[in-house]
Amino acid sequence: MKKLMLITLLNLLIFNTFAQPIQNNKLPAAPIQVNGVFPALSVVGVHEGRSETGIGALMVWANKLWMVSYVAHSYGGGAGLYEINDDMTMIRRPESVTGTYANRMVHDPSNQAIIGPHIIDTKGNVRTFQEIQGHRLTATMRHLFHPDSLVYFLTMEGLLFEANVYSLKTKLVCDVVETLYHQSVKELYNKGIYTHFKGGYTGNGRVIVGNNAYQEGDYTGKVHGGRLAEWDGKTWTVLDSTAYIEINGKQSYQFGNKPIYGDGIWATGWDRASAKLMFFSPESGKWRTYRLPKGSQAWEHAWNTEWMRIREAQTERYMMDLFGIMYELPVMVYGGNMLPIKPICNHLRVIPDYITWRGLLVLAGDQTDNFVGQPQSNLQFTTIDELWKWGKPSGWGAVWREENLKTNQISDPYLMNGFDKKVVHFSHQSDHPVHFKMEVDLLGNNQWVTYQTITVPSKGYTFHSFPDAYSAQWIRITTMEDASNATVQFVYQ
Repeated sequence: MKKLMLITLLNLLIFNTFAQPIQNNKLPAAPIQVNGVFPALSVVGVHEGRSETGIGALMVWANKLWMVSYVAHSYGGGAGLYEINDDMTMIRRPESVTGTYANRMVHDPSNQAIIGPHIIDTKGNVRTFQEIQGHRLTATMRHLFHPDSLVYFLTMEGLLFEANVYSLKTKLVCDVVETLYHQSVKELYNKGIYTHFKGGYTGNGRVIVGNNAYQEGDYTGKVHGGRLAEWDGKTWTVLDSTAYIEINGKQSYQFGNKPIYGDGIWATGWDRASAKLMFFSPESGKWRTYRLPKGSQAWEHAWNTEWMRIREAQTERYMMDLFGIMYELPVMVYGGNMLPIKPICNHLRVIPDYITWRGLLVLAGDQTDNFVGQPQSNLQFTTIDELWKWGKPSGWGAVWREENLKTNQISDPYLMNGFDKKVVHFSHQSDHPVHFKMEVDLLGNNQWVTYQTITVPSKGYTFHSFPDAYSAQWIRITTMEDASNATVQFVYQ
């Protein structure tokens, strides 16, 4: 009995020595969180002039997690620049500007981070590019000719600025809208085209920009409002005329002074048929088009796509968020070919940005706008592995949707791997049977073998179900005869 009492007293002594003090019978305060969401880290808009309050960009810098929030069309209040500490306390910086920002970049030559209209040194000191803070900033990019001191800023209205990272002086380079469309914003709006630039990237001696204009006219096939375009410093070239949301890549991995692989560029967008992935091969100097499923048509408008990103989620681990499906995206380029991508999960979360901080994957959000109450958004702290527990990858999309096709016309490659069950639908309105040849790329190296040929009767329809678990990296279709009003649609579960 005495031995038991002695052990009990010893345990109490140890507990009282090392335990934190408890006052008023309450445990020490800790940040409240539910499934990785901390309510105290919310960004909340004002009631007067209610707008939108999304989190446009994240940056890990100066021993903190930084984020910039945005309002719609620079209208409303409550947005700004925030810093978050590892104890989950948040401060709204006094330099904050309420605006519409979704840009971020580390400028390596000057060792400064740019997020929104702000530039931050390694001590956490913040300055602001005041001459462009009134613009809706969508991307910050390396400069083609003076990367040591200048950067490009692209606005959602399509204005391209260059800015000095030391003096913060800015200069308008060009109006991309007038250059690409040869029309004013007002003239385009009257035609059902709403300019909404969302992505920009510099690589391989070119600046690439995307406009994700997409409304009812685009869905019905009457308008082609979006653009993917590149600029070499002299000439602009339109690469595609549909909605594009993101452009990104990785600079060459180096062995000494020699690049060993890399320098590929990826651009994501969509049209009425499917999601799209454009890939620039540094070996050929050309772009290739690939098609992917749409995970949900809840994203089927320019405004609904904020802001599907390609990001280096962990060191040398890139992920791609596109139309409700998250993917692994290897950025190595071997033999001029990109490596196969792989779907991870389906989701309906709006993820304007994501980044790794203190071992956690941090997902930005845009949760509640003015239509359902006081606008506010928050972060979710998770890990990459947890994404595999989200919704099972599924989706649908077409390589051709109600199109008139020529004999021997070859479709874009369509993603095939990573889905359990697959079916493809064929239809056309020609007065003769049409044969559709299906070819598959087994290795993802642009080498094709015939899988099967499907015969569709005159003005007919048929479908093909692939065996369970059958897969390849990509599939493409070739028409053996002319076909009018033809559709080839894939559905994956």
